[in-house]
Amino acid sequence: MASRSLIPSAPSPPASPPIMRRLLHQYGEEESLESDSGELVRSTDKHEQEFLEKADEELDKVNKFYATQEAELLARGDALIEQLRILADVKRILADHAAASSRRGRGRALGRANSMPPPSPSVNGSSGRHLLSGLASPQSMSDGSVELQQARVAEGAAVAEEVMAALERNGVSFVGGGLAKAKKDGSGKQLMGRAALLQLPATVRIDIPPTSPGRAALKVWEELVNVLRKDGADPAAAFVHRKKLQHAEKNIRDAFLALYRGLELLKKFSSLNVKAFTKILKKFVKVSEQHQATDKFSEKVKRSPFSSSDKVLQLADEVECIFLRHFAGNDRKVAMKYLKPQQPRNTHMITFLVGLFTGTFVSLFIIYSVLAHVAGIFSSTGSPTYMDIVYHVFSMFALISLHVFLYGCNLFMWKSTRINHNFIFDFSSSTALTHRDAFLMSASIMCTVVAALVINLFLRNAGATYTDALPGALLVLSTGVLFCPFNIFYRSTRYCFMRVMRNIIFSPFYKVLMADFFMADQLTSQIPLLRHMEFAACYFMAGTFRNQAYETCTSSPQYTHLAYVISFLPYYWRAMQCLRRYLEEGHDINQLANAGKYVSAMVAAAVRFKYAATPTPLWMWMVVISSSGATIYQLYWDFVMDWGFLNPKSKNLWLRDQLILKKKSIYYVSMMLNLALRLAWAQSVMKLHLGRVESRLLDFSLASLEIIRRGHWNFYRLEHEHLNNAGKFRAVKTVPLPFRELETD
Repeated sequence: MASRSLIPSAPSPPASPPIMRRLLHQYGEEESLESDSGELVRSTDKHEQEFLEKADEELDKVNKFYATQEAELLARGDALIEQLRILADVKRILADHAAASSRRGRGRALGRANSMPPPSPSVNGSSGRHLLSGLASPQSMSDGSVELQQARVAEGAAVAEEVMAALERNGVSFVGGGLAKAKKDGSGKQLMGRAALLQLPATVRIDIPPTSPGRAALKVWEELVNVLRKDGADPAAAFVHRKKLQHAEKNIRDAFLALYRGLELLKKFSSLNVKAFTKILKKFVKVSEQHQATDKFSEKVKRSPFSSSDKVLQLADEVECIFLRHFAGNDRKVAMKYLKPQQPRNTHMITFLVGLFTGTFVSLFIIYSVLAHVAGIFSSTGSPTYMDIVYHVFSMFALISLHVFLYGCNLFMWKSTRINHNFIFDFSSSTALTHRDAFLMSASIMCTVVAALVINLFLRNAGATYTDALPGALLVLSTGVLFCPFNIFYRSTRYCFMRVMRNIIFSPFYKVLMADFFMADQLTSQIPLLRHMEFAACYFMAGTFRNQAYETCTSSPQYTHLAYVISFLPYYWRAMQCLRRYLEEGHDINQLANAGKYVSAMVAAAVRFKYAATPTPLWMWMVVISSSGATIYQLYWDFVMDWGFLNPKSKNLWLRDQLILKKKSIYYVSMMLNLALRLAWAQSVMKLHLGRVESRLLDFSLASLEIIRRGHWNFYRLEHEHLNNAGKFRAVKTVPLPFRELETD
């Protein structure tokens, strides 16, 4: 007992306190008291002395870590309060001048009704969120007469001076700052350029990360303006505009939320350590009966910084008050909704529905199998159009359902092993899917699909016309559910999915987050699904279902060319994401190497397509060489980079030092399984003589195996990411602050 740590620790650097490791595993003023150590170990035997020395070492580590984290959070809090003060001053100045301008505009309205632009919206001084409505736009500066423009420019100069004064009062210093110089028009009148409107000096900027194409375009425009300013030109957009301040306000709000979460984690760290020391000392007293030494050590724990310091509590209360006043409109319920999001309550209704839909699916599948056998659908004399048309649509939904089911298995395993997937993906705990939700979605999809299959078979046997319209109706229904604007059918999850897909499709113009490239990796395993979607779009949108000319959507040259593009798209998107991360992360060479992996997969896919069109021995060897090279590349990246395995110096043979699962054999079996499923491409070079039905079933089976491999890959990918976060004590996200001072020569 004397040689053990106070609390079992999760994988982390050796010098880190065990309690914090465990805290990160679940989610995610330094004072020296060495003078008391001598008294604590007197009058005790050897084992008791050893225990107290070990306990004292653990206490010292906890104190040091707490002091470091406390200092970082306090410094972050001071910086955020300063940022908020700057933002409030700028917004107040803008609101005051907007209100004054509105009053003057009403006074001139009788004489200049035609030349005046629309008045600025009214300013609501009771809520900081509405202060930006009075901010002018650059377009309004070019409207009206020359005298009116002069008045506005003069007013803009006054506002700019006040803004700079407010920033200077808050510690933002300027070197060589100043407004744009006045210019003269042809009549000799002084005219200041539009840059005078709220222009900031060259040494300060509102820094908004270019996470979207709109922000990226704005950043490019500002850089162009900076170049023009250096050349003495009159910049047209050097102004503090409404959109930028709105982004700045949102960043500050998110930073306060991250700070509050960090404070809450540090408070839990403190309480857990106090509880741990209390329990272990009680057990020590029970075994050794050393009441005097234990009482002294308990006093030492109570006087320790992690137990006695109230700075974190005070800062947490201050953050609550600030958030309540500035970001929640003095509505405490709204503030607590953001600061302390509640976990959704688990109900038995979801479990009941999962069982109901699963049982219905099994029953309907048995009915469909019997009816299909009786009707001879899958026999050699069956209708070829059924497999060529219905197969694509229902295989698409089956693959989606399988992927959702495996994601539910991932969610269950991540929760069971305390992998903080919500933090990794930046999901809100109040709206994130649970494994029960994923199972419900999967079961309901398959139940609906098999029910449609049974109805379609009944209609076909009854000789009904337009039986193929039923798969089309199923597609329309699923599309309507996906884009449904009402708060039903997991709206937050659907909108998150569409947002992530938008980021993927428009790569590399959006900032790449963990959820984005994780979803893009899923798409690389769903190329057969994309091919089925291609056929469905061709068959139902082009109107070919009227004459059942399905050959148009399978063998036409346009279809073949589109198949090339669709097969390359997931790899292209993923490669573009790697290039974006390469530029954003300081030219990390690993991102270029990762992009090379997807390029090699594109080359291998292109060669396989060519071999399918021209099955010659030369192209067969090209398939073997290119696919083998791509597979080796992918396996290396899976095992070494994504999973962290194959470490020759690891204490766990060919694995890594930290493992979450207790049985090492699971990791070795997983590596072999991933290797076997990566070799599924080998069937493309085998001359298998299969019938129409058998060929379709083989394609569906291989697509399902690839999805199973991806679901299996997902767990170890997030396990590795979680261990990296735990080792570096990353439990809250870092939000960039908008106001920063530029370095000057």
